[in-house]
Amino acid sequence: MAVTVITEANFENEVLKSDKPVLVDFWASWCGPCKMLSPVVDQIGEEMADIKVGKVNVDEEPGLARQFNVMSIPTLIVFKDGKAVNMSVGVQPKDAIVALLK
Repeated sequence: MAVTVITEANFENEVLKSDKPVLVDFWASWCGPCKMLSPVVDQIGEEMADIKVGKVNVDEEPGLARQFNVMSIPTLIVFKDGKAVNMSVGVQPKDAIVALLK
């Protein structure tokens, strides 16, 4: 499944009302660790059909970053049934990210 660009405009429908768990990657184009993590997040989105993957550019969507207290990037937040249930800050190996989703 393709990665969805998450904005304030589509956040409710894409994340909060999703019938699948959603892995949201908070990132920025200038962030080196974000660039390292991005292909791993993309790969998880391709391989795991039972989850949705979204990305929030914190420079374009600072309100969403504030709403979820994202102080450092990359930050990954897992949402289930409209609630944030897990969070990870910094670059993580693929198996650690998959474990967040369980």
